[in-house]
Amino acid sequence: MSCAICEKRPPKRYCPAKGEKICAICCGREREVTIDCPSDCPHLTAAHRYEAEHRKPLSAEEYPYREVSVREDFVYERWPVVAGLAAAILNFQVQHKDLNDSAVCAAIEALAETLRTLGTGIYYERPPDAPLARALYGRIAGFLQEFKQSDTGRAGTAPLKDADAFHLLVFLLRVARQETNGRSRSRAFLGFLRARFPLPAEVENDAPRIIIP
Repeated sequence: MSCAICEKRPPKRYCPAKGEKICAICCGREREVTIDCPSDCPHLTAAHRYEAEHRKPLSAEEYPYREVSVREDFVYERWPVVAGLAAAILNFQVQHKDLNDSAVCAAIEALAETLRTLGTGIYYERPPDAPLARALYGRIAGFLQEFKQSDTGRAGTAPLKDADAFHLLVFLLRVARQETNGRSRSRAFLGFLRARFPLPAEVENDAPRIIIP
């Protein structure tokens, strides 16, 4: 027998995405690139753990909105918003299993840019072109709008402003860029969110799958 991908090397690992055995080299090379790995694949989990332990900080060129300062105490003060953003993204992923880090980053960055322009007095909205990222953009924007409406008058907390939401999106985008591994089908950042903001079991198991045309 030979690897189901290269058809040269002996197969050593069972690939749940392909339903066949593949070699370790093809597993490492094609993982989250040509292979759409399920999140519970033990080889993927081990790879993500290794990447997290050896990941280097973002370079200056990779750091989103380098000119923007986001204070740590501000993020903690607005942690309910961060948790809500994470929940909105993860709930969306439950309905759209093919969501990946790239689409999440595109949605967050596009919405951050929309809010940034609002701060200059100009409304300029440009959602992502890709249907899935565009749909997530709308979901996150909807959450922020609902939060701002429900946040009005809450004791001890100033109402959430567009500038506040912009800074929280910048923070989340920086975390996303740090946690993803850059592969085209990576879900490492989504796994990072799920580990820290777990959804209720009934949401994970019962949510219907919605297809974006």
